[in-house]
Amino acid sequence: MRTYRELFRTPEFTPFFAAVSVQTAAQTATGLALATLVYTRTGSPLLSALAMFGPSLAQVAGALTLLSAADRLPPRATLTALALLSAAAACVQAVPGLPLWGAFAVLLVVGAAGSPGGGVRYGLLNEIVPREGFLIGRSVLNMTGGAMQICGFAVGGALVAVFSPRGTLLVGAALYVVAAAVTRFGLSARAPRAAGRPSVRETRRTNALLWSSVPRRYVFLALWVPNGLVVGCESLYVAYAPAHAGLLFAGGALGMLAGDTLVGRFVTARWRARLGAPLRLLLAAPYLLFALRPGLPLALAAVVLASVG
Repeated sequence: MRTYRELFRTPEFTPFFAAVSVQTAAQTATGLALATLVYTRTGSPLLSALAMFGPSLAQVAGALTLLSAADRLPPRATLTALALLSAAAACVQAVPGLPLWGAFAVLLVVGAAGSPGGGVRYGLLNEIVPREGFLIGRSVLNMTGGAMQICGFAVGGALVAVFSPRGTLLVGAALYVVAAAVTRFGLSARAPRAAGRPSVRETRRTNALLWSSVPRRYVFLALWVPNGLVVGCESLYVAYAPAHAGLLFAGGALGMLAGDTLVGRFVTARWRARLGAPLRLLLAAPYLLFALRPGLPLALAAVVLASVG
């Protein structure tokens, strides 16, 4: 399998692709709306950053305790339930007068519950496409994630301006429901990939096995550390430019999409190995410009350029 046409002819890939795309758009729109709502209420860059990326912190805790569930739960039912849980959470967060601690409690619950979601999703992709199609399928999902983040942040920014953050949260909840419906009615029911019950002990045992390999350890750190640090920069967009944060997030997604396309499609394997360190520097260096408090055009250019890395 070498072409996108062959990929989309694979049974069930199209509804799987559609569900992932709609859910990504919902995540970006609701994340931006909640961060804007929290910043408007508190004026705190820290709290708005936690509102935007707090679920990722909760997923770290979930990955240390719940990740064995990814192989031991039926994939269609799990992904449908997680989308509906996210829809319910967005509706709760849109309730006027909800205490700040309540909004963050909902974030933590959804983040922890969603920690096995990535494993379930990519495990399901491995079952939908043949073995030789996994890489191109994963590449398509990555590029589409960038495209849907562009749409989600751009449209989310417009919705926040027109309908308010709470209205945008309700729009995001509707998108989550659409993703749940596509997953439920577009995919076949499949048995879990592994027997037994999910447990903290099994999660820790598997994590220890994965971490025991030195080459894998380097790969994990290369994946986590640069991107994880740059998320700290991205989390301040709302505080840096409250009226234009959606544009900055969309610019970052555009740069990521361009980088994925250029490196994945046009750079040879030999050059990919050589470009690893320069691209990691490119991922971070443009953010140093923000120390000079640049205006929106220069800030946007720096964000796009960094995200190419």
